[in-house]
Amino acid sequence: MFDRVEKLIGRDNLDEISKKCVVVVGLGGVGGYAVESLVRSGIGKIILVDYDTIDLTNLNRQIITNQNNIGKYKTDEMADRIKSIYPNCQVIKFTKRLELNNIDELFSYSFDYLIDACDTVIIKQELIRKCLEKSIKFISSMGTGNKLEPSLLEVTDIRNTSYDPIAKRIRKYLKENHIYGKVFVVYSKEKRDKFEGSIPSMMFVPATSGLLCANFVIKDIISTCKK
Repeated sequence: MFDRVEKLIGRDNLDEISKKCVVVVGLGGVGGYAVESLVRSGIGKIILVDYDTIDLTNLNRQIITNQNNIGKYKTDEMADRIKSIYPNCQVIKFTKRLELNNIDELFSYSFDYLIDACDTVIIKQELIRKCLEKSIKFISSMGTGNKLEPSLLEVTDIRNTSYDPIAKRIRKYLKENHIYGKVFVVYSKEKRDKFEGSIPSMMFVPATSGLLCANFVIKDIISTCKK
């Protein structure tokens, strides 16, 4: 199934991708597309982290959702989807709410990359801290709600970000805790009016953020293979 991938990146790179394990934290609008593109790129092992079930409000932007799986666990549905696409991909399900008191359980697994697509800033901060501490490569998606223009997303170090309130909180956390090292993120420069109530969202920006996160991982594997 990867003939065209091999044509683009070569057999050696495809083999290297097949050896890697990636953790994806959060299987919503961002994480779902990250997983989808990793699997279709030939990644060998994925650890799926999400405690939530599919809700009717997820249907407008989350790739695993449909009218027939509302109420089912996202990890179960994504695992089934992965196996329907690429049966040789090894899948581990971490169907728990990731919290400070159980995050070490996640890091007891051996993995090469982590994609943070979760919504909780405190967990984002701790994932960044632990990945830097353990020299695990990672990328974190910043806010994608209330955004409409995917072309305004970019991958950069968090210290170069602006406008994004999540990124601002994380920058402050890193500075106050004297945490150094590259912190790659996907963030949007789009400025929109404030809103009240639930976060407005369409699929374009979350999906693109997920694709950029997965692309970051795949390109890093390829660049490492060339060295």
